[in-house]
Amino acid sequence: MSQKQMMTIHEKLEVSMKAHEYLEAGNEAEASRILREELPLPPYLAKAVKEFSGADFLLKGRYNLSEAEAEFGPDWLAK
Repeated sequence: MSQKQMMTIHEKLEVSMKAHEYLEAGNEAEASRILREELPLPPYLAKAVKEFSGADFLLKGRYNLSEAEAEFGPDWLAK
């Protein structure tokens, strides 16, 4: 899924369930990757993480920032 496309609540639930399956199978690293890269970080949380940990933390962590970009604009991390 493109970072620009918004996910429905159903799609978010599917991603969460997939991550849970990996966690139950003992693959914590893959569960973490799925939650970090596939599930959009809510804009208010992305903004708080940026303020406390910096934009580089979000970029290096490969967080899905699609909802934050939609709310704050594509250059919000640089501001």
